[in-house]
Formats: sequence, structure tokens, C-alpha cells
Amino acid sequence: MSEITVRVRHVRAAMYCTRGMRAWLQLHGFDVNDFVKNGMPVEQMEATGDAMALRVAAVARKEAEDGRQG
Repeated sequence: MSEITVRVRHVRAAMYCTRGMRAWLQLHGFDVNDFVKNGMPVEQMEATGDAMALRVAAVARKEAEDGRQG
């Protein structure tokens, strides 16, 4: 597994709102507070196969590729 962590900033950079993010996380059984505090491994988000998740994961991967992960 990679060390890329998807965070709220990636959701925003993918042009999604935090309200929609919360609903999406709940729909997929993820803990909203844990995601806000700790993020989520990119592979876990991609594993949902959801188009929104894949878009957000791509933003996180691009950031890491550009050396900006943190």
C-alpha cells in the first residue's frame, strides 16, 4: 500500500463540497470525523469504485507525484 493519504483539501481541490463529502463518507460506511482528522489511504477510497472517489484520489495522487503530499 502507498503512503498517499486523501484529505479534505483533496475533496475541495476536486471541486466537491464538504457537505457532499460527509454524505458520501456516511453512504460508504466511513467515519466522517476520522476522515477529517486523519484522512484515508488513497487505495481505500479507490476501492469503492465510485466516480467521485476516483476523482478525489486522482487529485491526491497528483499532489504526491508533484512532491506536495504532506
